[in-house]
Amino acid sequence: MSGADERKVGSLRELSPAIEPARDLWPQIEARINAERSTAAPPRPARARAEPPRWLAAAAVVASVAVGVWIGRSLLPASRPGAQSPISASRASFADVPTALDVAYVSDPRYQRDRAALMKTLQARLAALPPPARAKVMASLAAIQGAKQDLQNALGKDPGNALLQELLVNTYQDEMRVLTDVQASDPGRGI
Repeated sequence: MSGADERKVGSLRELSPAIEPARDLWPQIEARINAERSTAAPPRPARARAEPPRWLAAAAVVASVAVGVWIGRSLLPASRPGAQSPISASRASFADVPTALDVAYVSDPRYQRDRAALMKTLQARLAALPPPARAKVMASLAAIQGAKQDLQNALGKDPGNALLQELLVNTYQDEMRVLTDVQASDPGRGI
């Protein structure tokens, strides 16, 4: 090639398809592949590969389900005869509307005692509040009660749902915040 024919090529499209290679490389490539195949170990049958038996996989699934059921039963306590759950106790304090919740949740006795004490003084504290603050507190308590009812109904249908359980606990905490804010409020100024 002359110096005029030598130029930099930026892409394969710039090459001329009419130029043939000086020699054909495919026969040498084929010979190498065939030589490697003949010296390589014979392939193992498909059955001899490291594939676990199907019964082992089925046993693992059954064991996983059994462990899940065991953990679930230990996390959700069974209802005790004569014991009233905090959910049903709180339901009775605002409205006697039955929910689909059949699971008994055991809560801290201190929570039950503190809530009962706050509920006893609630009416007197509400009466001492100015009307706008009283309306605000009543609306908050009604919204919290509605949320508790909805969550209890949903938990009755899906008692193992951790998100619903967490939301119910958060709703109980919100109720306690409102009740303690009413208790701590100055009767003349409101909340």
